[in-house]
Amino acid sequence: MTFPVYWLNGRIVPPAQACIPLTDHGLLYGDGVFEGIRFYHGHALRLVQHIERLYRSARALCLVPPCTEGELTAAIEETIAAFDGPDGYLRVVVTRGAGKLGLDPKSCARPNLFIIADALAMVSAEVRARGARVIIAATRRLPPDGLDPRVKSLNYLNHILARIEAANAGADEAILLNAQGRVTEGTADNVFIVRAGALYTPPASDGALQGITRALVIDLAVELGIACTETSLTAYDLYTADECFLTGTGAELIPVREVDGRALTSSPGAVFARVQQAFKALVRRECARG
Repeated sequence: MTFPVYWLNGRIVPPAQACIPLTDHGLLYGDGVFEGIRFYHGHALRLVQHIERLYRSARALCLVPPCTEGELTAAIEETIAAFDGPDGYLRVVVTRGAGKLGLDPKSCARPNLFIIADALAMVSAEVRARGARVIIAATRRLPPDGLDPRVKSLNYLNHILARIEAANAGADEAILLNAQGRVTEGTADNVFIVRAGALYTPPASDGALQGITRALVIDLAVELGIACTETSLTAYDLYTADECFLTGTGAELIPVREVDGRALTSSPGAVFARVQQAFKALVRRECARG
């Protein structure tokens, strides 16, 4: 059994000291950014891309992390080395920091930065083997003109509400539509469908996060000779797809067997199997060093 590792503002701390002030605006108002990062064989997957996205999200919120990208890389490597296991999940969080009550962040003198290393399983091994049951949530994705989906902020409330819908329906995951009824993403993952051997995924302009694993899967599709198109999708496209699967750092790759009670043609499907095999090979290639 592995235990979490906590890195806080410059050093690894015991659980009892892994605390931030109650007046931190990240806690009070969701004012902050984060990244989820998988590590395999003791090495983080696509670390450069994750760190670059974290700093872009921070710039979008006028938030300056309290360290350089190089220092954060070293902190992540230190945290992974302290974790009792070769594989795991990191949550890297930058909050606005402690300040006065009220939305104005000017009183927040210094952001807090912390890293948590732990195990994470989005679904059970059984669900991975047979495919997930998903629903289309009544909760809608926030529009890009309200909060750009490229910003990974600490405010996930609409995704949490959608996840509650999934739990209440006895489903494994929920997919959110935008205000126009187009597919955006799951509560913590991107969406791909397969039709006639080709892959399709919603574009960022519809509200989908530009996921690191999503981009990786698109690249793998090119290498495998599988056509992949970013295009708007509706509930009908999910219902009538030959295959559907979810991708994300936490999720990795999860096949879908059913959408709103409608069984898909195959789960896991042949295209998913090829992509999953290529993904595992890439992880070994990039992370199993020495």
